[in-house]
Order: sequence, then structure tokens, then C-alpha cells
Amino acid sequence: MNSIEERLWDYIDGNCSATERETIDLLLIESDEYRQKYLELLAFNREIAGIELEEPSMAFTYNVIEQIRTEHARQPLKAKVNQNIVKTIAGFFIVTLAALLIFIIFNINWKVTGTHVNSTPVKMPDIKNWLSGGILQAFLFLNTVLALFLLDGVLRKRIFTRQA
Repeated sequence: MNSIEERLWDYIDGNCSATERETIDLLLIESDEYRQKYLELLAFNREIAGIELEEPSMAFTYNVIEQIRTEHARQPLKAKVNQNIVKTIAGFFIVTLAALLIFIIFNINWKVTGTHVNSTPVKMPDIKNWLSGGILQAFLFLNTVLALFLLDGVLRKRIFTRQA
């Protein structure tokens, strides 16, 4: 595209300033080359504006979208795990556990003899006051509801796998 066409397209599209518009108006009046090119571009612009965009039918669009949906549904939803990250984390935990074990071994008093251990007896809290009738019933009710949720989930999973 040459500069004449670019200037005329800006003029036709209305993308030029007022001074450029006045300059192009003068050129269209005075120059046959500008006038000829302007009429060609104007006719071409009218043809483009008159063309209707072709669109596929709604059924075709729906079928394409459904096919794409089934393609994505067939692909497994597994993400690739970088093995280097897993090995690094495992190595960190192994080194940490080894360091802890070495620390414990070095801090053991190996010179202790005898089997007598002075320990104070552990006193368990009295929970009889906490387990009143209402609290026990609420606990059993909550456990029953949770068991029913678990049973429902297991049965739904079995039914779903049989249907699929």
C-alpha cells in the first residue's frame, strides 16, 4: 500500500485530523490520481460494508461444541508431577529424620545403670461429670448422622460405578 492509499483510507474511515481532511479535500478536487483512487477505495469500502458475514448454522455450532466437550471429557485429569520436586521433598525429610536420630543417639546417657525409675503417677481427669445424658445423646446423634452420610456416599459411588 502506498502513502496515497493510506491517506485515503484514513480519510474514508475518519481517522485523520481536521487539517489532514482539508488537505485531502483539496487534493481530491485538484488531482485526478487522488480522485480516481478515492473512487476505487470508496467503491471497495461499500462492497465490503454490503457483504453479510456467513455464519454456520446453530446445529453445526452445537455439534462442534459437544464434540470438543467429549474430547476433553475423555482425557484423564491427571497432572504431571515433577519427580525432582518429589525427590527433593523426600530427601529433605530423610535428612531431617536422620539428623534427629543422630541427635537423640548422641544425647543418650549411656552410663545410667539400674532399673529403678522414679516416676510420678499420672492422674486422669474425672470425665464422669462431662458425660451427662444430654452430651452423650448429642454425641451419639452426631455420630449417627455422620455414619449415614458415609453410608450414603458409599452407596452413591457403587450405584454410579454400576451405571457407568
